[in-house]
Formats: sequence, structure tokens, C-alpha cells
Amino acid sequence: MIELKSAREIEEMKAAGSIAAQALLLVAQAVRPGVRTQELDSIARRFITKSGAEPSFLGYNGYPAAICASVNDEVVHGIPGERVLKEGDIVSIDLGAKYKGFHGDCAITVGVGEITREAKRLIEVTEKSFYAGMNAFREGNRLVNISEAVQKTAESEGFSVVRELVGHGIGRKLHEEPSVPNFVSKNRGPRLEAGMVLAIEPMINSGAKETYTRADGWTVCTKDGKLSAHYENTVALTKNGPVILTAV
Repeated sequence: MIELKSAREIEEMKAAGSIAAQALLLVAQAVRPGVRTQELDSIARRFITKSGAEPSFLGYNGYPAAICASVNDEVVHGIPGERVLKEGDIVSIDLGAKYKGFHGDCAITVGVGEITREAKRLIEVTEKSFYAGMNAFREGNRLVNISEAVQKTAESEGFSVVRELVGHGIGRKLHEEPSVPNFVSKNRGPRLEAGMVLAIEPMINSGAKETYTRADGWTVCTKDGKLSAHYENTVALTKNGPVILTAV
């Protein structure tokens, strides 16, 4: 069942979204060669808790950290640890914050020092795919219109769209109905209505779309070992159109 949010609830979700977005910005600014992914997790965890919120991911289904830090061929759910970032890497940072009962969820992919032209283009197209999807998040459209916009944007640039992972509704729970695929399926999905709040999150590969999950049970990687990027915001649909709740 899809839970529509009132105007007041959307304003409350903005507060959670703002904390998540500020934490993401701090982490992104700390990305540089020589930094361990565990250090990035600590930055996010400190800021979120100092803001009076809780890290949404920490302990979620047993997940052991406040952020996901996914490097190069890691699509999502990379567990922070002793890995040291190197010049030329790309790293996708995904995090959430729960504040006064509501969640905000956002992600970005950033380069570590100087990165290749192809890596830059992948990051740019992934972000562009998000905005294409968000612009299709309009009353009267169906969920499939978001999926179609993301897929068309990514594939028109020669990239592929991950199938095993999707976006989602969000609110008092981190994951709510509906699922938000980044690709077109036979299910056209529900009609979009004001009050819906979605985490729209393209996961785009530079090579083939196929993935696998490592033995840790969390880290999803591209099967061909090529780069992957991730971009996400929490977005509310209002009578005036979509509004990003995880804006800094």
C-alpha cells in the first residue's frame, strides 16, 4: 500500500532530508586519495548523531555501518572498512538519516583525484538520468514514466541500467511501496499522485547490466568488473510538481 504524505509530513521529511544531504556533502568533500572508507563512515555518523538524528542504515537488516561506500565496480552496499581510496577511483556514497520519525535517503558518486574522461561521463550521465526520472514524477503519469526516462537517458549514452536493484517509496520506513525500477517492465505501476514520496536512484554501469553479490552478502558488483555509478535523492510530489527533500 502506498502511503501519501500530507503537506505537514512532507515538511517534516525535509528536515530529515536536509540532515542526510548535509552529511552526504561532508563525506563527499572528504573524499581524496589516501582516505579509508571507514573514515568517511565516521564523518557521516558523527554529523547525523550530532544533528539529533539516527543513521538510517546502521543496523538495518543487520547492515554494520552508517553509509555504503562502493568503489569502482561496486554498484551499491559497499561496507566501509580499511580500504584506502586511490587516485583515479570513483566512490558511490549512499546514506540516510532518520529524524523525528521520518527518513531521508540520498547518494552521489564522486571521483578520487583525477579520474578518466569515461568515469566522469558515467557520473554525469547517472546524475542526468536521475533528473530525467524526477521530471517524469508528475501527477497523471504512471510510475513506468519515471523508469522509462531513466533508462532512455542512460542507454542513449551507451551505458546500461542495473536490473536487480530499484528505488523505493520512503517515509516513516526507509523502504516503502512502491518499488521504483530504473528500467521499463511489463508492470506500468500506479498512477502518480501528490503526496507520494520516492527515493529515485539510478544505478548505471559503464559495461553490461549484470551484477553479482560478494560473499559478505551486501556488496553488489558489476559482473564484468567495469565501473558503476549511483545518484539518489528523496523526492516528494506536490501539486506544483516534484520537490527534492534531500537538497543541501
